[in-house]
Parts: sequence; structure tokens; C-alpha cells
Amino acid sequence: MRLSRKSRKFQRRINRGKTIEFLQTIANEVQVGYDNRKITHNEAIILGNQIQLRALSIDNTQLVYAISDRDTYRRLIEVYLDDGILTRTEQILLWDERRKLGISETSHDALLSSLIARYNKQGRPIHIQSIPISSGAEEEEQPEG
Repeated sequence: MRLSRKSRKFQRRINRGKTIEFLQTIANEVQVGYDNRKITHNEAIILGNQIQLRALSIDNTQLVYAISDRDTYRRLIEVYLDDGILTRTEQILLWDERRKLGISETSHDALLSSLIARYNKQGRPIHIQSIPISSGAEEEEQPEG
């Protein structure tokens, strides 16, 4: 997709960004541009995804709130963690959404860890239900003798 001149300016600023705070400022400006209809939704998503990638290369422990696939996924995790329990069903739904949005398992793990750390710091414990390993998979791994 071809970006507008305004979006290309944002893109250059994103590439020059050296701090999470600077990237968050750009993300806020992109949001305002989108709200004022100066950039399209697709451009906002593209820019948001670039902001997220740049933020990961600077410091993968901090969150940047931007219109992006990663931010959509983060909000979904927050909804599931709100009651303090991440159920097996919610984990399956997260896996499906992660696949649709193109979020890697590494990004998922980092995002989940940072959100859990934030909740624990607030005094809100989080319990993640374990997913049992199917017995069929274990039987396939056993050598026949």
C-alpha cells in the first residue's frame, strides 16, 4: 500500500526514534491524525505496527499504545486477564487471534509477561490455567518394542 505524504513523514520519524517516550508521542500524533481523518485506518495500522517493531528493538519490556495489531492483541489479553484468571479456553482464543494478527509466540510471551508484571505490581495476582498434554501425543512418542 502506498502511504500518503503525511504518513511517510511519520514513518521517517519512527525510524529515527530512539526512546519509547518519543515513539509514544508519535503514536499519539498518529491517533490524532486518524481521528481527524488526515490519515486512513490502514495507514494508521501500518504506522502503528512500525512503531511497535521499533519499540521492540529499543526496549521490549515497555509498552507503546498505538493503533496496531499488537495493541489490538494487548487489549484482548487485558480483557481476559481482568478477572485474574487466564482460562484454557481464553488461551485457545488468544492463540487463534494471534494467528490472525500475525503475532509471534515470542511477542505473545513478552507481552503477557509484561502485563502480568504490571498487574502483580498493582497487587492483582494472575492465575494461568495449564493446558494438559494430550495422551495421544505421548503415546506417539513412545517407541514400539
